[in-house]
Amino acid sequence: MDLDASNLDASDHDVSNLDVSNLDVSNLDVSNLDVMQAYTGALAQRMGIVLTEAGPERVCASMPVEGNTQPFGLLHGGANGVLAESVGSIHSAIVAGPGFSIVGLDLSCTHHRGVTTGHVHAVSTILSSGKTISSTEIRITDDDGRAVCTSRLTCLIRPLQA
Repeated sequence: MDLDASNLDASDHDVSNLDVSNLDVSNLDVSNLDVMQAYTGALAQRMGIVLTEAGPERVCASMPVEGNTQPFGLLHGGANGVLAESVGSIHSAIVAGPGFSIVGLDLSCTHHRGVTTGHVHAVSTILSSGKTISSTEIRITDDDGRAVCTSRLTCLIRPLQA
């Protein structure tokens, strides 16, 4: 993936005044990245995760390394987990369609390389999606396209309560 992330900033997608508490997810506009950005949640926004693409084929996002490191200066493995679960959950929600909520059941992350600067980029693809379960694979790379982490997320698909 050739993506210049030097100008990505979560503040470019200011969703602080967007009230999603009463948002009708049955008509969710996945083409509006600002609306989709609101669905990443407070933790993802605090970590600087920015959605760059959202659709049924794939969901992509970037996250800065700075501010998401462990004491030795490397990108924290848990930050990879948050990035992976954020894009995988949104992807499962898009594929499940209107009228459903998504609940994570299992997340596995294999870390391949440490990163100390720049951004990491996640791409989610659907492995399998049915009426009750969705599984996604999330590949996280550094700015040079090298593998940083490979994750698999399994989500429960539940009907929204009326």
